Amino acid sequence: MVSANDLHRRFGEGAAAVEAVAGVTVQFSSGQFSAIMGPSGSGKSTLMHCLAGLDKPTSGSVEIDGVEITKLDDNHLTDLRREKVGFIFQAFNLLPVLTAAENIVLPLTIAGRDFDQEWVDHLIRTVGLEDRRTHRPSELSGGQQQRVAIARALVTRPAVVFADEPTGNLDSRSSAEVLQLLRDAVDQFDQTVVMVTHDSAAASTGDRVVVLRDGRIVHDAAAPDAQDVHELLKTSG
Repeated sequence: MVSANDLHRRFGEGAAAVEAVAGVTVQFSSGQFSAIMGPSGSGKSTLMHCLAGLDKPTSGSVEIDGVEITKLDDNHLTDLRREKVGFIFQAFNLLPVLTAAENIVLPLTIAGRDFDQEWVDHLIRTVGLEDRRTHRPSELSGGQQQRVAIARALVTRPAVVFADEPTGNLDSRSSAEVLQLLRDAVDQFDQTVVMVTHDSAAASTGDRVVVLRDGRIVHDAAAPDAQDVHELLKTSG
C-alpha cells in the first residue's frame, strides 16, 4: 500500500548538511499496523512525513496505492492526500468552532464530497462518541479529542492512515483506548496504519516494528511484546 525506494532526505548544504533519511527502502502492506521507532534524531518523523507526502525527499521515490507521489505537482499531491491518506497528530488538530461530528466530516466537506451518513454514524459509535457528537473540542477530554481525530482520519476510507505520536499527549488509560481503536481499525476495517511512536507499549500493539537509527533501518520484524521492544531500542545500532 505504501513503499519507499532508496529514500533520502537531506537538510542543509555542504559540511553542515544532515541526512535525516539515508537510503531507506521499505514497504507497508495493506491491512497492517506498523510502528516506526528510533531514538531522537533517528529520522522516524522525517521518514513518515516523506511517506505521507508532507515533505519532499531529496532523492528516491514514494508510492501510495500504486501512485508515485514524488512525481506529483503540489495540486495533484494535495488531491492524493485528500483521497488516499488519513492523518492523526499528537496535537489532535481539531477546529475549535466545530462540533465533534463536524470535525469528523471536515475532510469530506473540504473536498466537496457527499458523505455516507451510515458510515459516519458507525465511526462515531466505534470511537465511543455518540453522546459527544455535538460537543466542541473544548468540551472534550484529550482522549475524546483524539477519538474524534481517529474518526476524521478514517471517514474518507483512505488507503493509509499515518499517526504521528498519537498517544503523546494522553494519559495511560486514554492511550490504551486510542491504541485499541487503531488496532480495531486494522482488524475490522482492513485499514493500513503507519504510526511513529517512542512508546514501547504502543509499538507492541502493532503487527510490525521498524527501527531507525541515523536515518537507516536497523530492524524490521513482527512486533514483539513491550519489554522486548524496549530492549530492541537499546540494542539496535
